[in-house]
Amino acid sequence: MAKENSFDIVSKVDLSEVSNAINIAMKEIKNRFDFKGSKSNIALENDELVLISDDEFKLSQVKDVLFGKLIKREVPVKNIQYGKIESALGGTVRQRGKLVQGIDKDNAKKINTIIKDSRLKVKSQIQDDQIRVTGKNRDDLQQIISAIRSADLPIDVQFINYR
Repeated sequence: MAKENSFDIVSKVDLSEVSNAINIAMKEIKNRFDFKGSKSNIALENDELVLISDDEFKLSQVKDVLFGKLIKREVPVKNIQYGKIESALGGTVRQRGKLVQGIDKDNAKKINTIIKDSRLKVKSQIQDDQIRVTGKNRDDLQQIISAIRSADLPIDVQFINYR
């Protein structure tokens, strides 16, 4: 009997890298001239980013600085879902960004549709917040990986446990 090859599709955000990126971004914000005297802050609270600044323009600048640091640390920025901008204490504005961990049902169905549309001899099964893809031919698995990478998904996915 031929050996089955497999890999898992996951969507994870490394919280320690997010914390490091926040620290580096805050150092840059404190040293930048255009943020002198500003009440800008970035915090991580229970898988949620909290960005605070004086006004919406400065908030977008804070977000740009943070995005640059996250990208340098290879944290997927697709996995941050921002809420609406709200008023906070002291005349500041606040925006929360939820860090998405795992693949939800809708995105899992999209990924399964991509796999089925490829017409390759592989099986996929949803396991909690990840998807396992198995097949006899490693080339088929490689084609599935490239098809999923080329698809425009609303979350960033990683491929682990390739055997």
